[in-house]
Amino acid sequence: MCRWFAYLSDSEPCLLEDVLIVPQHSLSKQVHDRYLPYLSHFEPDSTKKLTRAEIGSRNSPYNMDGLGVGWYSTARAEYGECDGPHAALYKVLRQPMSDPIYQSICANTATTAVFAHIRAASGDTAITEYNCHPFQFGRWLFMHNGSVAHFSEIQRDVLMTISDQALKLVKGTTDSEHLAALFFTYLEQSRGDAAWSTSQPLEDVKAAMEQTIMKVLSIQRNVIGRTGGEVAASSLNCAVTDGTQLFATRFRNHPTEHPPSLYFSTRAGPTLNRKYPGHPDKAVDGTEDVNKEGSGHGAHIIVASEPITYRDEDWELIEKNTCLMVSRDMTVRQVPLGVAF
Repeated sequence: MCRWFAYLSDSEPCLLEDVLIVPQHSLSKQVHDRYLPYLSHFEPDSTKKLTRAEIGSRNSPYNMDGLGVGWYSTARAEYGECDGPHAALYKVLRQPMSDPIYQSICANTATTAVFAHIRAASGDTAITEYNCHPFQFGRWLFMHNGSVAHFSEIQRDVLMTISDQALKLVKGTTDSEHLAALFFTYLEQSRGDAAWSTSQPLEDVKAAMEQTIMKVLSIQRNVIGRTGGEVAASSLNCAVTDGTQLFATRFRNHPTEHPPSLYFSTRAGPTLNRKYPGHPDKAVDGTEDVNKEGSGHGAHIIVASEPITYRDEDWELIEKNTCLMVSRDMTVRQVPLGVAF
């Protein structure tokens, strides 16, 4: 499975280098390393012991099949070419710490919204830049960690459900990009042709994601059922942003098995901003509490496959089959996904 990182703030930009490279367990270092606190402790299983083997099967130790980063800028809005922030993308088939362009971008770019992703290709999917996340649809970015079970068998039926507008933007061959196109198809249906170029209510985003997941599960049952086969579970950890709000899911349609790991933090950000005291991974005993009220920090949230710092108390594990909804005013809600299986 892949690894990904998202940062969103209403007022405090992060330097990409401070969040993607510098921390001891930054995404750039997760190409070959795992850190999964709470996973077995907070996910007890009454019918099947959650073994290390199951945790490992959903959290691959190697993510070396492509890098992608998308960050939001108001440059185009300042030129009157769009409404609100718009994303810039960089994708490459190199490991983060061996790519000088990625490192230069990170050292010189600050933003209030960023998605970053390192890929572990599933099945026989091609290793190309087109297959790197995040995927862009107008103003929006989409990332996925996991796999759509039986994708090669159900791809034709999925394609028939995707709108013409969304299908035109599909450049790669992954289950993830087709999942994104299906999601934006439903968002387009609910909000009209301008859905991708403007911000949309989070409740509509949630509804579109639930429709997407339910459609995929329905197609799997219909297609695999025709041959008498057993439908395998899908892992659908997804993240979506328009640069001002964020929506993420942690989902696996199995009664006992768990999805890949996914965490969030509203406290780790200040320690990852070199403008302020509390640099990444330094001891906090005897130093200023950068998280205290009135410290001058803007509200923020980090959502990531793994914590990027080793202060476990700053991170929460997102529950199985739950979505995280972060509004423009940085209100954070964790609510169940309305998906039956």
